[in-house]
Amino acid sequence: MRALAKLSSEPGLTLVERPVPEPGPGEILVRVEAVSICGTDLHIWNWDTWAQGRVRPPIVTGHEFSGVVEAVGPGVKRPQVGDHVSLESHIVCHTCPACRTGNYHVCLNTQILGVDRDGGFAEYVVVPAENAWVNPRELPFEVAAILEPFGNAVHTVYAGSGVSGKSVLITGAGPIGLMAAMVARASGAGPILISDPNPYRLAFAKPYADRLINPREEDVLAVVREVTGSGVEVLLEFSGNEAAIHQGLQALIPGGEARILGIPSDPIRFDLAGELVMRGVTAYGIAGRRLWQTWMQGTALVYSGRVDLRPLITHRFPMSRYQEAFALLASGQGVKVILDPRA
Repeated sequence: MRALAKLSSEPGLTLVERPVPEPGPGEILVRVEAVSICGTDLHIWNWDTWAQGRVRPPIVTGHEFSGVVEAVGPGVKRPQVGDHVSLESHIVCHTCPACRTGNYHVCLNTQILGVDRDGGFAEYVVVPAENAWVNPRELPFEVAAILEPFGNAVHTVYAGSGVSGKSVLITGAGPIGLMAAMVARASGAGPILISDPNPYRLAFAKPYADRLINPREEDVLAVVREVTGSGVEVLLEFSGNEAAIHQGLQALIPGGEARILGIPSDPIRFDLAGELVMRGVTAYGIAGRRLWQTWMQGTALVYSGRVDLRPLITHRFPMSRYQEAFALLASGQGVKVILDPRA
């Protein structure tokens, strides 16, 4: 089979031939039908500081994918051969303190598909059966492939006291920020303000926002106060940008909630007393998806049609053109880019 792998400690990926793996006890073999390129994959492609400290080549990358169960290993009762599945990328231990208290999404021994073990940039992949989420057969594979990152957005929006009836500022209109805007709109938030310096991304956000802000052209705080009168009740932070994080925290009303998924590339400084403590702000660090609560919430939105993820799939490439696909995504002129492993 063909697979896209990180073979050595240097930028780029390589298209390779590998034998089709066989599922062991508790595992399934998935025939991959669609795989999406994620920001994490770009980090691995660029071989930046994070990737160098985490990834151990050789490894097949990719963790946002969907497909059909081709075979099951001993002891597997569900899913069954022929089921259409999306895959949760976090493999958890079930025995650490986090898992034992129901916080599987922050398992102390998490392994991530495509980061710590072979992932979905391949024609076939073996994964734990428990990581498969069975979808209706009518759900398009490319939509099923992005349910995993969609879960990040759902987790962020639904953390804390939710967003229904609340004013929201979203900083960062990348794929997950756009998904969060969709969820917030479907969940009754308003007004929704979205800030991003990329006009291409802001254009995608327009149907889900009451006000768009380009921070290179407008003062974010001034716009927030103009629209809301005093500030927003909820900050959803996806940018990882230090300036945007400060703007978002300052845009909150006293007693507001900050839900932060974006990860800065370097440590940042902020005024703990002035931005959080003395204003009574509640801050949530958002990691992954709650297993399996977030999958239930997210698929309910998608299956019912309340959230339509298809507009975010901007480009499709055969995996043989992976270099072109990665370059496009790195340029900021795409949202979700799908690869076909068999083309």
